[in-house]
Parts: sequence; structure tokens; C-alpha cells
Amino acid sequence: MIHIPVLRAGKPYYSLDTVTLTHFETGEPVAVISQANPGLIAHDLNRAEECKQVLDRMTVKDLLKICGTAGKHFAESNLPLGENQQTPEDYIKQISATTGMPQALCRRNLEKIRFVLENMEEVLTGLTRGLDFAILDRGFGTQENRALSFFPQTNILGAILPNNSPGVHSLWLPAIPLKVPLALRPGREEPWTPFRIVQAFLKAGIPPQAFSFYPSSYAGASEILMRTDRSVFFGDSSSISAWKNDPKVQIHGPGWSKVILGADAAEHWEQYIDVIATSILENGGRSCLNASGVWVSSHGREIAEALAKRFAKIEARKSDDPEASLAAFSNPRTAERISAIIDSQLKIEGAEDVTKRLRIKDRLVKLGRSAYLLPTIVYCTDPAHPLANSEFLFPFAAVVEVPQNELLKQLGPTLVATVITEDPEFTRELLASRQIERLNLGVIPTSRISWNQPHEGNLFEHLYKQRAFQSRLAPLFSPEVSATGR
Repeated sequence: MIHIPVLRAGKPYYSLDTVTLTHFETGEPVAVISQANPGLIAHDLNRAEECKQVLDRMTVKDLLKICGTAGKHFAESNLPLGENQQTPEDYIKQISATTGMPQALCRRNLEKIRFVLENMEEVLTGLTRGLDFAILDRGFGTQENRALSFFPQTNILGAILPNNSPGVHSLWLPAIPLKVPLALRPGREEPWTPFRIVQAFLKAGIPPQAFSFYPSSYAGASEILMRTDRSVFFGDSSSISAWKNDPKVQIHGPGWSKVILGADAAEHWEQYIDVIATSILENGGRSCLNASGVWVSSHGREIAEALAKRFAKIEARKSDDPEASLAAFSNPRTAERISAIIDSQLKIEGAEDVTKRLRIKDRLVKLGRSAYLLPTIVYCTDPAHPLANSEFLFPFAAVVEVPQNELLKQLGPTLVATVITEDPEFTRELLASRQIERLNLGVIPTSRISWNQPHEGNLFEHLYKQRAFQSRLAPLFSPEVSATGR
């Protein structure tokens, strides 16, 4: 039996307190995972400054080179998994076994993480807006004739991680080249990706003190959030609610991402049905980047009918089927609860499940021990309807019809908005909107990420603060010092 240990500053620790991970299809044990209690976590985090000093001795340039090597190891190498070795193919099968994600989608996410690691310099350039990395090595420097100084706001970054998609782990990777160690608390069903990333970094040459890995209960997660000066928290609305106003915690919750067709584009909606469908369906609909809404001023029913007709052909398939595009729910009761919520809200006037009459099967499908939810398109005539701004862990979207001059007033929080319009006034209103965090103007799926720009919040600005700085010590700012960081 595979036993995944706690990592305490990179050193394996096997606890007597364990949780067994089971295969979502067979119910058979896949691995046991050691649990870290809050006392152990608190004890370790008291030594975070020592871990930070280890990374501070390295340059950003050297750390970026290591990131590239780690990306290759993550995707191609056999890496330690407790006392075992894990091949890339093992990783694909294991993550699929405990999360229900099809193996084909797991492979795509593996390549996404490899890409981010191998292109980390571009990612960091975007996060820092072109900062000379040598300034981070020294703490100060000059760029474009400006004196600059930055200081870290934490000795360690806490990360409360999710189960929904392996690719989301790419968001905390820049902490390492930014010289900030990590305290990782994995999702219950998905320890595989963060553990493998750590092992890839270690094999590439990052000091083990840079990583702690704490599988734990909610109490352990709270300990990390309370004891780290900066953290990131991936979770649903209920779990993040207690922390959403804490400036030390960067929240990654539901996205409520949307495709918006301006009044001019809605007249030609057929041209854009592919980008709408991709935005909803990509990665099994499991990401906060997936569109859960399509907002238009006209032709809403036609758009809903066209999407429903396309999605009605999608079937639930076994996880090892190369054509599988839907993830199973490892706990069937979760799928049952979500489907029941949708059905209860459909009883409220103003919304219709357009896919229901086109599908041969019900939305909820069971294959053996596992459960799936088939793609669902709802047509809403009322933007205030509960389903108009709902997000679920499967391909679900509401097509919402609302006049363009009312759209932004009704839109609500939106992580990503793909907006198709050539109306300059509407575009100006969108650019001024405080509801939209990431704006794609044009035919760009909501799931398409430009890695040289922040995805949700800026990790560099979360970890570092720029100080007001001036000096009369001219030698400090000589060209040689600025160029080398030494």
C-alpha cells in the first residue's frame, strides 16, 4: 500500500493518524496519507524564517533555471512517492482514481503544469510587470532611472489547496522563484499533484526546507491560515466565507465566469457558438475559469437551444476512455445534491432546463459506484433568478437575456468575462467595471489563460511590498551592481 507522508521542511514524517484514499469506481484502497495535527503544524511554522533564509541565498535567475528542470521532471521522471517510486503514468492513473477526473484530462493538466514551470520567467515578468529580478536578490536597485526597493511580507506562503483540477496548482508555483517557501495543505482526494511538484523541485535542486506538506483536517488548514502572514485559499463559498475579508489571505473561490455578447454580436451568435461551448465544457467544467453564464441582449433562446443540442450528445464515459470529457463525482451523494438543487431552483419562474427534453438520459447518471452530471444549459429570462448566477462542478451554464444597458448592473462578480462586441461605448463601460477581474475582448475562451498576467489576484503583490526608498550612497546604484544584483 502506498503511504504518502507529511513533509516537514522537506523531510518525510509518517504519522499514526492516517486517511485512506479509495478508487472512485471500485471502492478499493489506493493509498493511505499521513495527517498533520495543528500542534505539529504550529511547531513547524515557528521556524519559517530559517526556511526563508535558505531560499534567500539563491538568485531569482538560478531559481528560474531550476523551475525549468523541475517542469521536465514533473512530466517525465520517476519521482519518490513515500517509499515508492511514481512514474508519470502512475500519477495520471492515481489522480484519476481518487478525483474522478478522466485520465485524458489529467494528462492535459500535467502538460499545463510543465508549461508553467518551463516558462516561469515569462510568468514572473508578467507578475512583476517587468521588474529587474536582481532587485529582488539585493532588496533594492535602479530600473529606468528609478530607485526601487521591495521587501517580503511573509517568511512562508500557506496554501489551502483544492480537489477540482490539477492545473490550478500552477497558481502557487511562482512562490519558489520569488524566494518564498511553501506550507501546502492538499485537498483530501488530491494529494498527488502538490506532492509530485515538490518532488520534482527537490530533484531539480531546490533545498528541502522550501517545502512543507501538511495533509490535515479543517483544523490544520485553519492553523496554516492563522500562522502564516500570507496565504492562498482555494475553496467553495462556504469554506472561504470566514476568511474573505482577511487581507493576509488571497481567496480563490467560485469564478462565476461568463461569455457576454454585445447587442451587435448577438445578431450573429452562430459565429460564436464554438467559443461559448468551449468556455463551458473545457476541463470537464471543473474550473473557476469555465463559463457558468452566457449573457446576451437578444437571441438567448436560440443560443440556449444550440448549446443544448450540442451538449445533449455528450455521454458519461469510464475514466480510462480517451474520449471521456466529464469528471465523475467521487462521492455520488454530491452529484445527487447538486442535481436536486438545480431541480428545486427550476421550479422558480424565469428559468428552463433546455437540455432536459433533448437528452435521452437524466442529468444524473450512475456508472457502477460512481455518479456523473451531464452538461446542462438553462435559459433564464430573469437575471435575478438564482440559476442566472450559479456555478457547479460540471458543465453547467445559464443563458441570461437582459438588455445591454442593464447588463453590467445585473452581472455580479465575474472572475473572467469573454466579451464579444465592437461597440466602443459598451467596451468602455466594461473596462470601467469593478465586477470583472479578468477581461477577454474578442473570441477568446474564458478558459484560455495568458500566463504572463495574473489569473486571480497578483501573487507577487501578495508576497512583496514596495517601500519608499532613496539613498545618497551612489556606489550602491552603479551599473555593475544593478546588473548583477550583488
